[in-house]
Parts: sequence; structure tokens; C-alpha cells
Amino acid sequence: MSAPLTPPGDPSAGHDRAPEPAPASPPAPHDDAAREAARAEARAELRTAAVVLAAVTVCGVLLGLLWVWLAPRVPLISDGKAVYLRNTEGEQAIGADGWFGLLGVGFGALSAAAVVWVRRVGGIAVVVALAAGSLLASLIGWRLGVWLGPAQDVVAHARAVGKGVVFDAPLKLAAKGMLLAWPLAAMAVHLGLTALFAPKDPEPNELPLAPH
Repeated sequence: MSAPLTPPGDPSAGHDRAPEPAPASPPAPHDDAAREAARAEARAELRTAAVVLAAVTVCGVLLGLLWVWLAPRVPLISDGKAVYLRNTEGEQAIGADGWFGLLGVGFGALSAAAVVWVRRVGGIAVVVALAAGSLLASLIGWRLGVWLGPAQDVVAHARAVGKGVVFDAPLKLAAKGMLLAWPLAAMAVHLGLTALFAPKDPEPNELPLAPH
């Protein structure tokens, strides 16, 4: 006896076949809006970071000008054969380093306060721009101050002024660690102001009060 054949068109014949995949649902409109808002926020943060980097770096020119103006001079004198310190107990060289550090701290605090005032919600790009711009500004201020200060060639300067005439030593930054005064002050002040004034997210366990 032969086994009964399954009649064609029987719906039970394909019960062991894999089900057809369901068509993918189109993305919800609110997901597209959220992604677009995130992209716009990222672009705005990058633009702000570029402005912060440029503005803080340019302020290094003002640092150099103020350093030349405020830093004490180191008097030198020549006897025609060698150049000597006129006052061997003077602390003018230390004062030049100190003034650079103080100016760096002041500029760091002001630049960080300006950044927080412009953009209270901090972002990694803005913080990196502030730190990089502060370091570049310190380097610019240092090199500009040295360039605008007294002549760097001490021997030629001594010959030009003559024997027994007091002249100023070149302006220099002996403690190179002072270059970090601006970046460190900017980061510390930015962190403190952001913690104080940035809008805070609500706690997850906080529930709105029911109206009476």
C-alpha cells in the first residue's frame, strides 16, 4: 500500500519552513530629531572651541607686553674686559620669573571665567581648547617678552654702551615651569566655576511633587 500523498496547495505542507522576516519598521521621527539635535550641539561645541582656542592664544600678546613692562630689570656693568652684575645681591631675575607666573595666573583665571560665562555647559572640546590656548599664549608671551626686552647679545650691548656704563640684562625666564601657570590656573578656575554655576541634572530618585 502506498502512503497518501499531500495534496497540492495544502496549507499544512509548509509548516516546517522558516517564517518570513518581518519588514523593518521605519525609524521613529523623534529618533531622527534627537540625532539631528545631537549633531547640531556637537557642531556648536566645536565652533565654540575654535573661538576659545583663537581668543586665548591671541591674549598671549598682552601677556608679553605686560611682562616687559612690569618685570624688574637686571643691571649689568662692563669694565671693558668682562660684564658683571652691578648688584650681586639683587633679586631682579627672580622677580622676572615671579611676575610672569603672577600674570599667567591672572590671565588663566580671567580666560576661564570668560569661557564659563560664554558657555556654562562645559564640553571636552572647549576644555581642551582652553588648555591648549593657554599653553600657546604662555609660549607667545614668553618669546614676545624676550624679543621686546633688552638686547640678547650682552657682549655687543656692553661694547655699544661703553666701559663703566650700566645697562640692562636680557629679559629671560629662568624657571620654565612658569609657562604652566596660565594653563593650570585656567583649568582650576574653570573646574570650580563649572561646579558652582553649571546647570545640574536632577537626581534619578527625585519625583515631582504632586499639586495640592
